Amino acid sequence: MSDDDGRVLSVNVGRERPIAAKGGTTGIDKRPVEGPVAVSAPGPKRAGRSGASGLAGDHISDTAHHGGDDQAVYAYAREDLDAWARELGRDLPGGTFGENLTTSGVDVSGAVIGEVWEVGTALLQVSCPRVPCVTFAVWLGEQRWVPRFSEARTPGAYLRVLRDGEVTAGDAVRVVSRPAHGVDVRTVFAATTTSPDLLPLLRDVPELPAEDRAQLLRRLDG
Repeated sequence: MSDDDGRVLSVNVGRERPIAAKGGTTGIDKRPVEGPVAVSAPGPKRAGRSGASGLAGDHISDTAHHGGDDQAVYAYAREDLDAWARELGRDLPGGTFGENLTTSGVDVSGAVIGEVWEVGTALLQVSCPRVPCVTFAVWLGEQRWVPRFSEARTPGAYLRVLRDGEVTAGDAVRVVSRPAHGVDVRTVFAATTTSPDLLPLLRDVPELPAEDRAQLLRRLDG
């Protein structure tokens, strides 16, 4: 299969900067960069490249909860950013939500877990939704941000790196395979945040991160 209507509008990387949350520093301030950016698997969370995501030059401060192979790259749809911009009454440039890839023409939150994308010369696999945290809320400075973001069910998607390569603004996003189970990012996000009644739908989704899947099975079988 090949869905090739999508495109990368910007590739965004972040430097370490101070923030009044958690450990006091963050890499959430992502800015668009020009030219190709190398993409590679960073290694396991808490044991991989220190402070690094899957994109060269991108910083992660909270390595206990972010980064690692299952969260190597974060993608968010420009269409969803635009919807938030209208609701919040403010401009939201690419990278504002801490995403590495700002896309157009891709239903990122509707992507199936395990779906494989070819972007530039890299091969990426949808692994799980982004879960909002206190750093995200402090960064945006919006009231009740975590519950508002959760209720909207447009979390964006984390991706694994299956094949190292380079990504550049303007690259097509081609879906090269999609699992038959059909469970998408939005469903996983809802099940693990606002709608636990959906949790049984996730039992047979082997492409979820192993840590998340183990926790899910404990909840279902406990």
